[in-house]
Amino acid sequence: MAVSARPRIASVLFAAAVFIAAFPASAQTNDPNLTQEDLDCVARQSAGGPDCVTGQALQAGSATADPNAVLLPDLIVDLFPNPPPDLAAPAGTGTAAPADPPPADTAAPPPLAPGSQAIIPPTVAPLAISGPFVPDEVLVAVDGDAAVAADIASAFGLEIRAQRASALLGSTVVRYGIPDGRPVGLVLAQLAGDGRTTRRAANSIYDLQQAATAPNYAFQRVALQPDTASGENVKVAVIDTAIDETHPAIKDAIAGEFDAMPGVEVTARDHATSVVGLIAGTGAFRGMAPGARIYHARAFEGSKSTMDIILSALDWAAGQDVRIINMSFVGPKNELLEAACAAARERDIILVAAAGNNGPKAPYGYPAAYDGVIAVTATDDKDQLMAQANRGAYIFVSAPGVNMLAPVGGGADLVTGTSFAAAVVTGAIANLIHAAPERSGDWIAAALSSTAHDLGVAGRDSDFGFGLIDARAAGAVKAD
Repeated sequence: MAVSARPRIASVLFAAAVFIAAFPASAQTNDPNLTQEDLDCVARQSAGGPDCVTGQALQAGSATADPNAVLLPDLIVDLFPNPPPDLAAPAGTGTAAPADPPPADTAAPPPLAPGSQAIIPPTVAPLAISGPFVPDEVLVAVDGDAAVAADIASAFGLEIRAQRASALLGSTVVRYGIPDGRPVGLVLAQLAGDGRTTRRAANSIYDLQQAATAPNYAFQRVALQPDTASGENVKVAVIDTAIDETHPAIKDAIAGEFDAMPGVEVTARDHATSVVGLIAGTGAFRGMAPGARIYHARAFEGSKSTMDIILSALDWAAGQDVRIINMSFVGPKNELLEAACAAARERDIILVAAAGNNGPKAPYGYPAAYDGVIAVTATDDKDQLMAQANRGAYIFVSAPGVNMLAPVGGGADLVTGTSFAAAVVTGAIANLIHAAPERSGDWIAAALSSTAHDLGVAGRDSDFGFGLIDARAAGAVKAD
């Protein structure tokens, strides 16, 4: 069944809906010159009191004056790095983290409520947190059962909002709420002193990597023949938005599905439909690896997700015995995400991630920047770098990702972003595995890097990585 293209302007793609109300901002500062009066004022304002009137405290405590103040809902909407003014996210919720690390989360905690039984340890130096995060939650890997998790909650004045066993981390992951307004960085520092907590992190926010915008030119650019390309029976996980399972291009490719956010209404299906279509589409929208078996995990709504949800999707994907996991999203560095990626690589699962669309001065995008993850940037039909692509030493390879015709919910559209370049690389890798299933993740990474066409300065560089992938040349590399 042919699918008719339905051109849409970029503003349509921005029309995602915010579905959870924003949290109040937490005043945060690391200014050593603040007086105790200033700090008290900041704490009062963080708890919902009146604005501070002292000079230093006003600068540190006002969410509107401080560009690094946190004003974030659980899950927020911002599909593109730079949305138009009518859809701009609230201050502090943009997809790109600041070029310099944000200040430490150092606001003094308010006093405990009368009669509280929490045993809070002595004040410690708060930890700095990079990138956006849920302002009243922490994620903790606990060495113990539900009783231990409950005891930790009681001891540190926290509340358990969710907990589950993580196969990748080998421990119980607990999402604790902070009911008394303490800054996240302070709570993480306090928890570090408890030996029952093996890992502690903010509940970071992550963004899908689609940029605003001819037929799929990727086959020619990466040296794959459309009529012979195949990923038949190669298991590929895609962690993304909801998907249009009825789309003719992908309806036969879905082998399994998992909803990591079942209580959240589905409002968008385009991003995942495009990613899966570029990997395993058939018919009018032939993907790079038709025949691949797609294991789809819904973990994003309105382009946003949290570490807690993504970790749940990663655990599910690893349990499906997949060979490749496509992660077309970016966010801040997070200890739990790093550990989960490392555990997946130990299972020889190949991890492919979008490098990011936040511009040449943006900080590194994760999970792409973790060791062992294939970080993919986007080029156009002339092998020019997408202008809004992230740069950095972590960039591994390049692939087409600018103005690509791809399926979307109910039709087709031109898509642009490192999300889609990552999908092209995932499809190319599926071809390599289909041709020789014994090929390991290390072999594939080495083959892709050694055969890539150098596009920038000689050797690996921060724009193109090793260069544009060449699937034919990579497949011809002899095994050791």
